[in-house]
Amino acid sequence: MMHLSRNIRRFGALLAAGVLLAACDAPGPAPVPPTAPPTATAPTCADGFRLTAGPVDSASGLRAMGIVLENCGTEPYSLDGFPVVRVLDNQRAALAVTVGNGSEPVSAPDSWDAPAHRLTVPPGGTARARVLWRNTVTDGDAVAATYLSVAPAPGAPEQLVTPDGGIDLGTTGRLAVNAWSDAG
Repeated sequence: MMHLSRNIRRFGALLAAGVLLAACDAPGPAPVPPTAPPTATAPTCADGFRLTAGPVDSASGLRAMGIVLENCGTEPYSLDGFPVVRVLDNQRAALAVTVGNGSEPVSAPDSWDAPAHRLTVPPGGTARARVLWRNTVTDGDAVAATYLSVAPAPGAPEQLVTPDGGIDLGTTGRLAVNAWSDAG
C-alpha cells in the first residue's frame, strides 16, 4: 500500500509539472502594442515663417529671451529692422506695456545692439532677435504676462509665442526688443 501512495504522489507531482510546462508553451494573450509617446504640437507654417520663443535667462532681475524666426516657406523671407511685439495676459488681451527698440529702455547697450539692417532668410534658414525686461517692483501691482504677439515687421502677420514661465514685468511697464540678426 505504501508503494501505491508513493506512486500516486509521484504521478501527481509529474502531472502538476506537466501542466505547468504545458502552460508555459501555451500562447498567452497577445502583447499590447506600445503606444507612441506624446508629441509636442509644432507651430504651423503660416505665411512662410514660424516664430518660437527660446528659454528665459534671468539674472539680477534682468530677463532675456530669444525669438527665432524660421523660414518654413519656399521663398526667401526679407527682414529689415525690429520685430513688432505686443505683451498679452493669460486671456490674450493686450497689456499697457511700452516696447522699445534696442536694449536701452531696459538695460545698458550690449553686443545685441547692432544697428538694424536688411536681412534675407533663405528657405529653411533662421533669424533671431532678443526681448529684454526687468522684474523690478517699486510701487503698485506687478504685471505678469503670459504671451507675446510677435510680427516679423510692421504690417506682417502676428504669431503668438509662449515664453517658458511667462513674463514677470514687475512694475516697470517696459520691454525692449533687439533687431533681427542672422542666427548662424
